[in-house]
Amino acid sequence: MIYKSYILEQNVNSFDEKIALFYGVNLGLKNDLKAKIIENNKNSEILRYSQDELLKDKALLENEIKNISLFEKNKIFFIENANDKILQFIQEFENILSDRKIFLFSDLLDKKSKLRNYTEKSKKCACVACYEDNEISIKKLINLKLNGFSGLSPYNINLIVEHTNLDRSKLNNELNKIISCFPNKNILTEKLEVLLNVKANTDFNKLNDEAFLGNKVNTNKLLAQTVVDNEKNIFYLNIINQRLEKLLQINNLNISSIENAINSLKPPVFWKDKPNLTNQAKKWDKFKVQKMISLTFNLEKKIKSNNLIEKNILIKKLLVDICSSANA
Repeated sequence: MIYKSYILEQNVNSFDEKIALFYGVNLGLKNDLKAKIIENNKNSEILRYSQDELLKDKALLENEIKNISLFEKNKIFFIENANDKILQFIQEFENILSDRKIFLFSDLLDKKSKLRNYTEKSKKCACVACYEDNEISIKKLINLKLNGFSGLSPYNINLIVEHTNLDRSKLNNELNKIISCFPNKNILTEKLEVLLNVKANTDFNKLNDEAFLGNKVNTNKLLAQTVVDNEKNIFYLNIINQRLEKLLQINNLNISSIENAINSLKPPVFWKDKPNLTNQAKKWDKFKVQKMISLTFNLEKKIKSNNLIEKNILIKKLLVDICSSANA
């Protein structure tokens, strides 16, 4: 049985099935749904397993399901990293669950997935797709979680949206920081900008954009002006890789119009970023993007394996290489 995630966000008890599959790339949404399940089952014992654990030892789950006592709490099972390998396992237990429930959590499953197909069609199972958030859903979450706060202007909302890049996990972390930082529930823009580290992030994003555009003059100028924190190297690499992934998606779509290709991307590109991305896409073909992805992957391994190297210098060197590649 298929259920919509936004319905379960409003009421996670909307389904009665004993087995539920949550699949998709939106880790933040899956974590939110887990939290709601736990909140609505305070008197139950939550048992967590990975699929690999259960496949190695079937008795782990079987014993917990079959051992029923009048004096113990009801049990709910969370199974992580589920895929088609666990389907037979689940089918064996679905008729003996009694009051117990099994919640499966998976990454993206395509339409050919046996686990996805089974839970979608079975009347004994629930299936919930956890797709990426868009700008509208992210803004709804901000308004919901900061309900009652003054100073939540459109500008401040957009600051949060841009800073979190439509990533719900990152959004939840930042909202928790905002709630703690403004105990009087009055959001001050200047303080919010400092909290979100807006200036530093904006400066690096400008540098990143100019490098991908192949603008040597501006790239050199910003390299001299921008503070590249040695401790934020993975954060910088993530920003670079996110741009490479967007450019690769555009190339893989095989749509003649770059503008149409960008408009069809998911999650959608923030409107302020579209002009730069359009111009960058004209300079980056699939082969250049793949070559640079390989370079950033090797650099990340190097950074993580050697604590003695000057990581900020390597990041700046990478940006110079990106600028050169854009013009190649």
